[in-house]
Amino acid sequence: MSEASIAILKFHNLRITDCRVHVVKHFLEGNGVYSQRDLENKYRQYDRVTIYRTLNNLLQAGVLHRIPNESGMATYGLFDQSSTSKHRFDNHIHFKCNRCGQIECLDDREVPQVSVPKGYSVERVNLIIDGTCPSCT
Repeated sequence: MSEASIAILKFHNLRITDCRVHVVKHFLEGNGVYSQRDLENKYRQYDRVTIYRTLNNLLQAGVLHRIPNESGMATYGLFDQSSTSKHRFDNHIHFKCNRCGQIECLDDREVPQVSVPKGYSVERVNLIIDGTCPSCT
C-alpha cells in the first residue's frame, strides 16, 4: 500500500479502498494526466464502473481535476498536494503536445486574468496551450 496515497485519501475524508489507493498512487508516481481508459488498462482487476466511480469520488473531493480535451474523452490531473486546503480550484495552465499527445499541468503558471461582460459569472477557467513538449523538440 502507498502511504502517501492513504494520507491523501484520509485528508479528504475518503474511505480507503484498494482501487482508490492504486489510482492516487498512479497519479502521484506519474508526471502527466490520465484518462479512465488509461487506468482501466493499467488496473485490469477493477471493472470500468469501479474506475469511473473512483475518479468521480476523487474529482468531487478535490483530489483530481478534469482537464478539457478536444477528443471528448475526459482526462484527469492530480491537484498539487502541498496545499493544506481541501477546496482547490483548477487555476493553472495545461500544455498539450501536438506530437506525442501528452498533456501536462503547468502548476507553476497562473492563468491570466480574464474579464467577461457584465452579467456573466466565471466559475472556472480552462486554458490549454498546444505546442511541442521538450521530449519531442
